[in-house]
Amino acid sequence: MRNELYIDGRWVKPVRGGSTEVINPATEEVIQTIAAATEEDVDLAVKAARRAFDKDGWPKLSGAQRATYLRSIADGIRARQAEIARLEVLDNGKPFPEADWDVADAAGCFDFYAGLAEQLDSNPEEGIALADDRFTSKAVREPIGVAGAIIPWNYPLLMAAWKVAPALAAGCTIVLKPAEQTSLTALELAAIADDVGLPAGVLNILTGAGSVAGQAIIDHKGVDKLAFTGSGPIGSKIMAAAARDIKRVSLELGGKSPFVVFEDADIDEAVEWIMFGIFWNQGQVCSATSRVLVHEEIYQRLLARLVEETNKITIGNGLDDGVLLGPLVSKRQYEQVLAAIEGARKAGATVACGGTRPEGFDKGYYLRPAVLVDVPLDSDAWVEEIFGPVVCVRPFRTEEEAIELANDSRFGLAAAVMSKDDVRAERVAAAFRAGIVWINCSQPTFTEAPWGGYKESGIGRELGRWGLENYLETKQITKYITDKPWGWYIK
Repeated sequence: MRNELYIDGRWVKPVRGGSTEVINPATEEVIQTIAAATEEDVDLAVKAARRAFDKDGWPKLSGAQRATYLRSIADGIRARQAEIARLEVLDNGKPFPEADWDVADAAGCFDFYAGLAEQLDSNPEEGIALADDRFTSKAVREPIGVAGAIIPWNYPLLMAAWKVAPALAAGCTIVLKPAEQTSLTALELAAIADDVGLPAGVLNILTGAGSVAGQAIIDHKGVDKLAFTGSGPIGSKIMAAAARDIKRVSLELGGKSPFVVFEDADIDEAVEWIMFGIFWNQGQVCSATSRVLVHEEIYQRLLARLVEETNKITIGNGLDDGVLLGPLVSKRQYEQVLAAIEGARKAGATVACGGTRPEGFDKGYYLRPAVLVDVPLDSDAWVEEIFGPVVCVRPFRTEEEAIELANDSRFGLAAAVMSKDDVRAERVAAAFRAGIVWINCSQPTFTEAPWGGYKESGIGRELGRWGLENYLETKQITKYITDKPWGWYIK
């Protein structure tokens, strides 16, 4: 395991020599000490990224040349996939099969953006038809510059890939700060980039506290664009800080996503997708469908089946075979989720199952997945993101009521609907005020498709071609092509 910062193509100690302990959430044991970057380290990293962009020629490479580096990084990730996935489990707590899936997706993300980098060569400019034939005009896409990226702890390597891959494909250089709780696999990404010979300064990875290193990235005048995934309150602060220098911003923030289940849905299929929508990754998913609305005709049957299956989930260390629910990421997160469940009880909700520490687990941030019913519509449990394995379930009578309840949120990241009536499902999907909508499923995510939300769930889109556009500016180049004088001042 690595314990240094990656700046300008070198492993270096922090200027002030600070460090942070890495705690395994399954055992509460310290498993590693990593570097804690400060303002001085961020300044060095930004200056390296600035030089790599302004002077060393990274944006001047062809898309095909940058694609070669991206594909090499993808191959490097795949070559060490099991090892990196194991690190992810130790750091984050998620079950190994989930971590393995995430690492494979991260490699695929680099491959995907390698392809889009190559397309930049074949579509370097767009001709513009003008009303005045004395001129020609074209639009050219160019990289924004130095990107500062701050990522969360729920998908450590994958969230790094979502930002690093499109930024590099576009021709940007980047300073990445992983979450202080889960930095180990981001450091391995730096090692892989170093191994494949990525030019110095193009990718810099700084571990440390968000309040120190993250804030320094946000405030640095050498950063042209900020990309953040995390909570709404922090996203709001980043947006306000970026306004000072008019930095470009993309924000992927929280959610309180609804899942509407109609009476014609197969109950077992619905329960499977409800569980996948909220218990995957211990419910620590911004898009988790945590508000489930079930038609009153099947509500009691579905609820009974959901409780039955939820109680069967195998809880344990993510490295153990058969585990489907690992510990929450940290003591702080564990306590916040417990507090949210207790707050729901006090507000009048009933805990149909779960919500307590499972028997036999004296250490680790383990929690039995919880199903809440009779949750008041104005309670925090229904309105606020809990970010844990906690689902709120309530009945509805009509389609109109379901849509109204689903959209009654300041968030708009995702939503899901389940029905055998395709026309109705498409109608409800169109009515959702959300950036991501699933029909007859919940949570499948594809690198090719746009990801992002409405309302307070963020600004901009990641993934697909939209993710690349986050890191590109559009330049107009207009040319006067006639020999005739302009003749405005000089006749």
